[in-house]
Amino acid sequence: MSEFNITEYYNKFKYGEDIFRRLMRFRVKRILLVSTFYDAFVFENDALLGEQVLVEYMELNLSSPPEIEAVPTGEEAIKQIKSESYDLIITTLHTGKAGPFDILKTVRELHPGLPVLLLLTALADQRIVEERSESKLAFDDIFLWKGDASLFLAMIKSVEDKKNVARDTHIGFVRVILLVEDSPRFYSMFMPLLYEEIMKQTQHLIIEELNEREKRFRMRARPKLLLARNYEEATAIYETYKNDLIAVFSDMRFKRKGQEDKEAGLHLLRSFRKDGTDVASVIMSSDPDNAAKASAEEFAFLYKHSRHLLHKLRTYITENLGFGDFIFRDENGNVIDKASYLAEFEDKLQSVPQESLVYHASRNHFSAWLMARGEIEMARSIRKLQPDDFENPEAMRRHLIEIVLYIQNKRNKGQIIKFHRYSLPEENEIILLADGSLGGKGRGLAFLNALLTRMDPGQLFENANIRLPNTAAIGTQEYEYFIEHNGIDNRLQEPMSDADVDRVFVSGELSEQLKHRLAHLLERVHYPLAVRSSSLLEDSYSQPFAGIYRTYMLPNNDPDPQIRQKQLEDAIKLVYASAFSSATQQYIEHIGHQMDEEKMAVIIQEVIGSRNDHYYYPHISGIAQSYNFYPIGEQKHHDGMASLAVGLGKMVIEGGNVYRFCPTHPKVPLMSLPEMLSATQREFYALDLESTQIALYGQESSTLVRLPLSTAESHGRLQHLVSVFDYENNRLWPGLAHKGPRIVNFENILKYNKYPLANIINKLLNIGEAAMGMPVEIEFALDLDRSVNKDCIPTFYLLQIRPLAILTSNTRVKREEQKEEDIILYTEKGMGNGEIRGLHDIVWCPPEAFNPMETLEMRSELEAINQEMKSEGRSYILIGPGRWGTQDRFLGVPVQFGQISQAKVIVETNMVHYQITPSQGTHFFHNVVAMQIGYFSILKNTRGGDYLNELFFEKAGKKGKRRYFRLIRSKRSMTVKMDGISGKAIIYKE
Repeated sequence: MSEFNITEYYNKFKYGEDIFRRLMRFRVKRILLVSTFYDAFVFENDALLGEQVLVEYMELNLSSPPEIEAVPTGEEAIKQIKSESYDLIITTLHTGKAGPFDILKTVRELHPGLPVLLLLTALADQRIVEERSESKLAFDDIFLWKGDASLFLAMIKSVEDKKNVARDTHIGFVRVILLVEDSPRFYSMFMPLLYEEIMKQTQHLIIEELNEREKRFRMRARPKLLLARNYEEATAIYETYKNDLIAVFSDMRFKRKGQEDKEAGLHLLRSFRKDGTDVASVIMSSDPDNAAKASAEEFAFLYKHSRHLLHKLRTYITENLGFGDFIFRDENGNVIDKASYLAEFEDKLQSVPQESLVYHASRNHFSAWLMARGEIEMARSIRKLQPDDFENPEAMRRHLIEIVLYIQNKRNKGQIIKFHRYSLPEENEIILLADGSLGGKGRGLAFLNALLTRMDPGQLFENANIRLPNTAAIGTQEYEYFIEHNGIDNRLQEPMSDADVDRVFVSGELSEQLKHRLAHLLERVHYPLAVRSSSLLEDSYSQPFAGIYRTYMLPNNDPDPQIRQKQLEDAIKLVYASAFSSATQQYIEHIGHQMDEEKMAVIIQEVIGSRNDHYYYPHISGIAQSYNFYPIGEQKHHDGMASLAVGLGKMVIEGGNVYRFCPTHPKVPLMSLPEMLSATQREFYALDLESTQIALYGQESSTLVRLPLSTAESHGRLQHLVSVFDYENNRLWPGLAHKGPRIVNFENILKYNKYPLANIINKLLNIGEAAMGMPVEIEFALDLDRSVNKDCIPTFYLLQIRPLAILTSNTRVKREEQKEEDIILYTEKGMGNGEIRGLHDIVWCPPEAFNPMETLEMRSELEAINQEMKSEGRSYILIGPGRWGTQDRFLGVPVQFGQISQAKVIVETNMVHYQITPSQGTHFFHNVVAMQIGYFSILKNTRGGDYLNELFFEKAGKKGKRRYFRLIRSKRSMTVKMDGISGKAIIYKE
């Protein structure tokens, strides 16, 4: 494939994480506390200073808490300041001969940017400070200690907020709360409470978030609290951060233009509103008469000397800033319901009474709640709308639900979302039903999901929607629980048939938590489901395990929810059981792993397709590879190869008759017209929606049916997928307008670009190869009638991605270097690299012995031969007609890998009167390539230099004759040489 620049999309993928790291760049890590021994004792023991700080940092999972170093005198403090490094100085008023102003002067001379806070322990001390203060030498802040244990945390946070606010609001959409207060007494009381509510909200949002990235963001992206002491300071903060402002708490009387102004607070809030800023605004005053003035301008009011001041402030924050749960109330203010999460909020919006919607909308409660969750643009758009702006309350309800769904999709897009009861799998997100690793297949899906959602589909894929299906995942911890809790290891005895193993697993119980979550999932999901394996070792570069484990397709449409759940649970258990099947055990043994190393995750995906009568299937399923093992003509290895079929993908991955093309040259057919006629797809797989099969027991296809292509035509599904052969003119007509045999060649799509399928495949293979750093294989499905947007453009669904094993070596194959009589075979369509020496055995099926009606019997005979070889410790070369490993038994012998595990080289030859294309894209093929087994194709009587020494086989094949196969044992050692670059391979006698 051509090169693709992945850097831009990788940066987008990493950007969110970079924001987390860049937020709160300044942290107070080391504090110098200057106080008398008595004050230090009180702070540490009564206020529990160190413990308070430690607990808060642990709760938010932040970096290590600050170290607090205390000294009793100003003299010692000045020494420390000169020799040590600190992030914050906190000093009391009484510090000995060197007072706090001496400390301040030293800091300003040596460390001008180091914050110095003065902590007063008595209100009367404020007058002393005012008398001694100098205009050019001021403390960063002055606080009043009244025994409030949380004041120290507020002081630390206020310093951090001042340092970080400019950067954090710029890069991280961090919000700002403005407190305008000139009295240390009152802001020392208000700030701890405001920070406490901010931290509670932060904790609430951390719990609410369903993906770890958003959790990390919420920890660092809490709102900043900024303090202003006069009109000008407040205005300056407003002008800088007005787009980030979510609330203003203002005193009524403070300095304006250098003079005390008894209505400065009103002037300030009026100016903000006049400038177009409409946020939660509160006037706080010691004069109760100001309540009427605030009310007249529709500002909230709090009386500073109220016995319930802090309670009222907390209530206002909760109700008007949207902190905490959303409390739904009726028109009289009575509580009728609540929502903690966005998903729960959306669910409750569906059913709350209309009068509740009107009550909250008229009071801007919806916008405040969204604002508190960082959705500032959406919140502002809602705030501008009132109930009268809608035709009726139901129209307002629909609008609100659309906004919440949009927010959820934006947050979760490309993420792995932890399950909660309102989880609903959506395209381009993965719901995690149980913890643990996602396994190989799950990792590939999660990577694709994250990468694709950070691309610009409109630019990359014109006239196409690219999606992952709705997906849920069960991590490996559930598998470990299932094996241990049900005593599986003790219940499995050797020898034991696969059917007996299945019964053991189906009789086991999944965890109660998972069963509960599956029940909730099925309440909200009513489309067909694919239950797929995703083991730790699966889909890796060196051992793909392709097709070794099971996949079950479930109609998921039984009217009885208990039956639907039992089918889903059984499918999960049987996927687990497939890890203990005989084929899996042989495969793991062959690749040199231990069964204990393997663990199983499970992927539950929506089956892509549409209902037609009582069948369900997509227009097209396919597999594409960025590396073409058998290029012909002008094609190159890196031009890629794709295989397409009508219906479900089982036809492709199991080696049935499919249509192959090169995505780089999609208009160039790979077969002649007669070859197309003989090899075209004639049947397709579909999910039977009327299947009542409940006991799946290892039969992956128990819910599938194989139908004639005419059935799809009767459903109206073939218009753009087939051409009609015109005998009279010896040509093809795309579509169904003519009479004649149907040939599945997707001509309207590939040649006439009815849908840009080839372009999509090409770009996705480029992206995948660039991202993984090696060739890749993708599985996909396309339903031309299915669109995710109002644009009616069909959606291309990516089902899987895995690395493709391409090994290269310095081995070069030159036929002329060997004597002609010593050459056993030569091909230019070989796969593999390097040399295999010391072989003496060939297992050969002569063309005349191949019977497409008896391939199951042939498989049994071959398995017996393989077992004999295994017991003798011998390896062999396997040669025969048709497609090895196909599940279409009329196209070749449907062996599994374990049945030919001793084969070091596998060779496919022509079938009599029937040409079979090489096995690219099947699971069997993928495993063989990954394990470095030579895989050759000998197509006699075709273009190219393929050669099979028939004289050798005629003579040697007379011995070791079985019913179907011949066991040829050579006295002279045979050597296999494979050139992975050119595709040339040769087998010869030494």
